[in-house]
Amino acid sequence: MAFDAFALILAMLALGMLFARLRLFPDGSANVLNLVVLYVCLPAAVLTFVPRLHMDRSLLGLSVTPWILMAATWGLVTLATRILKLSRGEHAALLVCVGFSNSSFIGYPMVRALLGDHALPYAVVYDQFGTFLMLSTLGIVILARYSGETTPSARHVLLRIAKFPPLWALLFALTVMPADPPKWIGGGLQRLSDAMLPLVMLSVGLSIQLRLPRREFKPLAVGVVLRLLVMPLLALPLSYALGMQGEVLQVNVLESGMPTMITAAALAISHDLAPRLCAAIVGYSIVVSLATLPLLAWALHALAG
Repeated sequence: MAFDAFALILAMLALGMLFARLRLFPDGSANVLNLVVLYVCLPAAVLTFVPRLHMDRSLLGLSVTPWILMAATWGLVTLATRILKLSRGEHAALLVCVGFSNSSFIGYPMVRALLGDHALPYAVVYDQFGTFLMLSTLGIVILARYSGETTPSARHVLLRIAKFPPLWALLFALTVMPADPPKWIGGGLQRLSDAMLPLVMLSVGLSIQLRLPRREFKPLAVGVVLRLLVMPLLALPLSYALGMQGEVLQVNVLESGMPTMITAAALAISHDLAPRLCAAIVGYSIVVSLATLPLLAWALHALAG
């Protein structure tokens, strides 16, 4: 693990929390930073690293893993709902917060910090063809079903996918972008990509919420444990079953153990699906992942021999 990158993650998270407490930034600053990451830094990272990707069958496994883990999530959350007698909103919140990992905003920087730049193309495949497509299709169906809205049309789903900037960058990277572009292009994209880590963690620090009523502690614990521990533990044998090995396997398991996707939780909150629980799972899963992800990376490295 790159110690300087992880130290930067902790420092920017702490600064964001401090700035939020002191109210030094105006309201909505975290959303602005997220938009900069979405429209500038994420596409730059995709254009920088995806052209270096070597196509092979293991990439299919990266794409299907989030879908298989979502099926497991559905069963586990249904069981937890029956045991704890959770409300419909809490059930939906757990489905969203456990089923969708933060495989881009936090996943990209953490994969780079824990495994290195050379592993990032695999993280992009996991995120774009797995998590992102799942959120844009199954995710909006889940939100519509549990919020009482009508099921979205195929046209609505396709428009949502088409409006996602990193997807266009991905298509360009796979078809046109050379693996070794001119220095002035490659250097600029690299710098924009490097800005993603501090901006993301500053945004997280500004918006993180850890307060929750006592009665919601149990679903919170279930959500965090499933998201950070159970999902990567399921992803490990699944990776072997899908024929993965080496760095591809490490990325697949590590991305499966990322904290809750902020965008997915925000959508659940906007649909009034246990908003306090969603916000708390996002906050606690991010904080706890700062310990679980390095441990997971160490265990994967030791397993690789």
